[in-house]
Formats: sequence, C-alpha cells, structure tokens
Amino acid sequence: MTRSDLVEALASRFGQLTHRDAEFAVKAILDAMGDALVKGHRIEIRGFGSFSVNRRSPRVGRNPRSGESVMIPEKRVPHFKPGKALREQVDAKTAEILERETKKPT
Repeated sequence: MTRSDLVEALASRFGQLTHRDAEFAVKAILDAMGDALVKGHRIEIRGFGSFSVNRRSPRVGRNPRSGESVMIPEKRVPHFKPGKALREQVDAKTAEILERETKKPT
C-alpha cells in the first residue's frame, strides 16, 4: 500500500472527508511520527505495532566493484516491530489463503 492508496482508502471510508483533507491527515500523522523518531522517541500503536530507532555500529564493509575495504559509519535506523494482534491477523489470513490454494482443483 502506498501513501496515495492510504489517502484514497481514508477518503472513501469517511465520506465527510474530502480527498484533500484525507491527504492532509495522512501527511500530518506521518510527519508527527517522523519527527518523534528523529528525536529518538518510541511510537506505539496498540494492536498494530511499535516504531523505534535502532543503532547500527560502525563496521568494515567491502566495495563490491573493487573489493576494497570501506569503513561504514555508525547509523541510526527506524525499526518496526509488529504487535501481537497484527501478527496473529497476518498469520491467520496467510493460513486461510494457503488453505484455499491447496483445495483448488488443478
């Protein structure tokens, strides 16, 4: 799902929202989440999951073209951990889809 798909889904689900209002709402939420992560905060959405910032230590890598060793600096990267409800929902739907596929006559 892309950002524009999310805007479309929000606008169609809530008839009182115009497309522009839905776009503004999605932008505001994503901007707020991004700002929180930049500040090092953790974001938890119950039933969905949590977002946090992980630290990647500096390390030595290799340039794939030349094979030369390259020092890769420390990084801070966003990390998503799905919540229990989301994991169970995805697992159940996946099992349902696989079950339907195995029952299809070939």
